[in-house]
This record gives sequence, structure tokens and C-alpha cells, in this order.
Amino acid sequence: MQYSNIDLHCHSLESDGALSPSDVVSRAVENGVTLLALTDHDTIEGQAEAMQQAKALNIEMVSGIELSCVWGNAAIHVLGLNFSLTDGVMQEAQEKQLTARLLRAEIIADRLMKKGLPDLFESAKQLTRSGVPGRPHFSEAMISKGLVANHEQAFKKYLGAGKAGDVKSSWPFLSEVLAWIHAAKGDAVIAHPRKYKMSQTKLRELIVDFKEEGGAGLEVVVSGQKQGEIGLMCDLCHRFKLKGSVGSDFHTPDFPWANLGRIPPLPSTVESIWRDWGRVES
Repeated sequence: MQYSNIDLHCHSLESDGALSPSDVVSRAVENGVTLLALTDHDTIEGQAEAMQQAKALNIEMVSGIELSCVWGNAAIHVLGLNFSLTDGVMQEAQEKQLTARLLRAEIIADRLMKKGLPDLFESAKQLTRSGVPGRPHFSEAMISKGLVANHEQAFKKYLGAGKAGDVKSSWPFLSEVLAWIHAAKGDAVIAHPRKYKMSQTKLRELIVDFKEEGGAGLEVVVSGQKQGEIGLMCDLCHRFKLKGSVGSDFHTPDFPWANLGRIPPLPSTVESIWRDWGRVES
């Protein structure tokens, strides 16, 4: 069977998305997605619910996660796709990552208090399923208390790059994250490669290290790309013999520019990451 609409990067309430895992799957089906991966940040808690809904709605689904890590001085996100959910490897990885995220959230709350805001930790925590709030949850807490008018203002004043709430976590190294994915028998993909504001030279250096550690692919197509970036990603796949992946990076229906299944297909010149999964034809 040929799968014509593939989305291997999206988020639910289990991390920083707006919908439950089952609602993400339902929306994907409504938008014509035929192969889906839910890739919440550093957690697999939504996988069982999403898989159950996928079975009920007859949509093909593979396991997914978006893992945070460090390469050099840069924070990098790596998608783990089509890995085992039964051997405990990703459960252990999740616990380590959520511990780092919780510490980060506590530091964010403390820094915001030093800027004159009230303690927002508990309010932000209540907006999550995991109990581990991220910056979007702190932004929502600010809005609910009338401290800012909207998310844009929250990030501009308090949470954006260089602001008090822009706290870096103690993430594991790239090599450790790749080892987790490989131990769980999954494929590792660099998420949104152009989002890291690296020069092309630096990005190539990242890809070299990623490939040497067993990385499998690049996210060739993702929402919000600039003109020419898909072509650049295709060239990098060819040069470094990596497979291509596609994903909307969906978080919320409020962001129509990152909607489930509303992305261009993977160019036919690039071998797909899903080709060898035994589920779909390339």
C-alpha cells in the first residue's frame, strides 16, 4: 500500500501541544494523514493512547519521541522513530529527560520571580499532564493571571531568547541520545536542521558527528521552511548518505502554518526513513 501523506513530527498535551494524544490522531485522520508518529518532547507517555486511537481509526502509526541533547555548545533535537516501546529503554530515557526538564522549570520560575513576577511554577504545572512545565505553560500562566496580553508578549518580555526565562537544561550529549534510540531499535533523525541558526559549515560538522554515531536521517521537510531549504536538505542527505523524513511539528490548531499533514511530500530523489520499516513503500 502506498502512503501519500506522512507526518512524523507532532506534539500533544503530554509535552507542549494543545491536544490530547487521541485528538492529535483524530485530527491527523481528518487531514488525510496515512502514516503518523507522535513525537512529544522527551516523553513517551502519550504513545499508548495515541496507538489505541490509531487502531480504532485505521491509521498506520509508529512510535516517536523528540529528545533534547547537546552537541558542542548547541542544544539539538533528535527524533527517535519506530522504536520498541516494550523493552524499557525509552522509559529510562524519559525519566532522565523529565528530571532535567523539571529542574529547568524550577529555575525558570525562580528567575521570573526575580523579575518581579509571582511564583508561576504551580500554575504552569497545572497546565500540563506530566507535571513538568515548559515555557509555553509559563506563558499561558502569565496570560491567565493578566500579567501579559498574549504569548507573543510573554516571550518578548520574559521567555524568549536572552530573556530571564530562557534557561538551558543539562541535557545529555548527542552520543548518549543516539545510543538510547539505537538500544530501543529505532531510527534517529535530526529534527528541523535549519532551526538551530547554524552556518552551513557548522551544520555539516553536526551531521558528520551524527552520522558517525549511527544517526539515520534528516528532517528534509518541516513546517516553516524558507525557500530553498528543502533542496539544501536533499543535498545534505545525498552528500552524507542519510535518509529523509517529513513532519509538520504540529503543536496547536492555533498555528495554521504548522498543521498536521499540511506539508509537502518528501522529494522522490531522497530515500525515505520509513522505507525499511516494513510498513510502507518508498
